[in-house]
Amino acid sequence: MSLTQSTMLPLGTHAPDFVLPDPEGTLYKLEQVCGDQGLLVMFICNHCPYVQHIQSQLVTICYDFIQQGTGVVAINANDVDAYPDDAPEHMAAVSRQYHYCFPYLFDAEQKVAAAYQAICTPDFFLFDRNTKLTYRGRFDDSTPGNGKPVTGNDLRQAVHGMIQGAPPLTNQSPSIGCNIKWRPGNVPSYFS
Repeated sequence: MSLTQSTMLPLGTHAPDFVLPDPEGTLYKLEQVCGDQGLLVMFICNHCPYVQHIQSQLVTICYDFIQQGTGVVAINANDVDAYPDDAPEHMAAVSRQYHYCFPYLFDAEQKVAAAYQAICTPDFFLFDRNTKLTYRGRFDDSTPGNGKPVTGNDLRQAVHGMIQGAPPLTNQSPSIGCNIKWRPGNVPSYFS
């Protein structure tokens, strides 16, 4: 595991388009997962202890976001040859185990992760109803072993402000987690 901070994509960036499958092969397009209020795109995976640390609270919070009109989608971009625990069949099992209320998609070619400049798991990108980036960064300040409770406060504040039409939060902290496991030859330039 290589501890990595998110790249902090510039605010106002339009959500890069995508068409990705879930573990059963159903394709999802960006416009299908957008909500009336906006869209949360999360880069996660199965094996990362930073994702596992927030998993239960993440599902609860995402359910609340969806009820408020914010679409939610999770994307796994890891190299499953090197990390077989992140393979689609295991994604399906994790989705069932934690009762994911959002699509969990597989970015086998890693092109979507590169387009979002995603770099770690978890990595969060919140887009408003015009698909402009209004928040990127951490779930909250809790990490495995630091003793702080998992609350999702940073992300909650960002979603609440977006729905209320407030300007983006001025204090946005990068997410911290495991680096995305790039396939040989796929490591994007922003990663180095």
